[in-house]
Amino acid sequence: MDTEAQPTERDRSSHPAGPEETSEAPGPEERSRSSLVPRLVGRLPGRWMTAALLLLLALSTFVVRPFQIPSGSMAPSLRAGDRVVVLKLAYLFGAEPQRGDVVVFDGTGYFGDTDYIKRVVGVGGDHVVCCDREGKIRVNGRSVDESGFLFPGEGASTVPFDVAVPEGRLFVLGDHRGDSSDSRDHLGSPGGGMIPVSAVIGRADWIVSPFDRTTRLHRPDAYARVPAPGTNAAHPGEGAHG
Repeated sequence: MDTEAQPTERDRSSHPAGPEETSEAPGPEERSRSSLVPRLVGRLPGRWMTAALLLLLALSTFVVRPFQIPSGSMAPSLRAGDRVVVLKLAYLFGAEPQRGDVVVFDGTGYFGDTDYIKRVVGVGGDHVVCCDREGKIRVNGRSVDESGFLFPGEGASTVPFDVAVPEGRLFVLGDHRGDSSDSRDHLGSPGGGMIPVSAVIGRADWIVSPFDRTTRLHRPDAYARVPAPGTNAAHPGEGAHG
């Protein structure tokens, strides 16, 4: 699942980048499996090999999936080449993505014909605006301090936006706003840059490789004080501006 360096993305809605999560191998590289697993399974005795393959298939279908980060669009949280574990069970049984979650989703028909990894900034019913007078994103009238995960030296966005997220949709952004093709690049497209919750494959929960970066990915506290949709607390003059 190793990849070459990916083309640089641009923080401009008028210049949508091509699919950022691509690979030179046949098919999207994020949907491939690490070559280490087949090699290990291939060394097992016949019946154990069959059992191991069935277990791996069940795990990848219903529980977890490996995903290699193909670009710098989520830096510094995730670096190109990092391998993460995506928990597919996270949103089963009625649960849905929450603001701040890092999710992997199928971008077919919305972003591009491959899988993407981004951070959820707005959920169904939210009003998301950028930027306020302090250069921050506002969600339902509350400014969000994203300094804990934004790429150092970058602001919330150089692209102003003012969007209402429909029910069943998500507004997603990369943490490296100057190097991410995300919802901002598709504001004028069908769906307005919002992806359907049904396209979400799972939540990125752990960085597992390289070993010196192994860590749990926690939902940041930055969104904890955002009020529920429909309770917009914005003050006059604090909407989006260029």
